[in-house]
Amino acid sequence: QSQLQESGPGLVKPSQTLSLTCDVFGGSITTDRYAWTWIRQRPGKGLEYLGLSVNDGNTYYSPSLKSRTSISRDTSKNQFSLQLRSVTPEDTAMYYCVRYGVVANSYDIWGQGTQVTVSS
Repeated sequence: QSQLQESGPGLVKPSQTLSLTCDVFGGSITTDRYAWTWIRQRPGKGLEYLGLSVNDGNTYYSPSLKSRTSISRDTSKNQFSLQLRSVTPEDTAMYYCVRYGVVANSYDIWGQGTQVTVSS
């Protein structure tokens, strides 16, 4: 059974870059069976898709955040990362890394989430 675990700073200053990493245990991020996704939930809001990385390394982003978002991966460490640039307090949220099953067309494994607060 795969597991995902997010890590990164819990506090980021406005205008800086938020950087998070997701370690994947129990399965390779290069498989074509899954895509590797970042999702967040801001206070009082629903879940918000940020973007994903697929097996060949291509990335796809939410149109509303595309200009500020980058997703990368390190296959040697079996991890993928999120960078969100020029953050504001509106980016304060719980951030999740999530495995997306291509065949089942669903999110099937979630990390526990990591709280990021944007504040000076």
